[in-house]
Amino acid sequence: QVQLVESGGGLVQAGGSLRLPCVASGSIFSINAMGWYRQAPGKQRTLVAVITTGGSTTYLDSVKGRFSISRDNVQNTVYLQMNSLKPEDTAVYYCNAVRNLLNFWGQGTQVTVSS
Repeated sequence: QVQLVESGGGLVQAGGSLRLPCVASGSIFSINAMGWYRQAPGKQRTLVAVITTGGSTTYLDSVKGRFSISRDNVQNTVYLQMNSLKPEDTAVYYCNAVRNLLNFWGQGTQVTVSS
């Protein structure tokens, strides 16, 4: 099992920044990739960004150039740096880890961007 704990969410004005850390614990030695998803009210959960153990990254088109994902393998932490935030970025953000084809999720952290 992999446990994921997110933090860093909150209320921010449009144009502002937030950084979301996600700390992984448990059976982390075979994690293949970690990433962030988001879910707005009434919408499906969507991939925002993912980073593999090799360091390759993938981003949702609408966040390219504004968001950046990184990982600290010593701290077992993945970060989502969010800049130039827009009201449409408002959602619950979930940390995700993939290990041996299994998905693990954090509890989510609310990000609200006011206009």
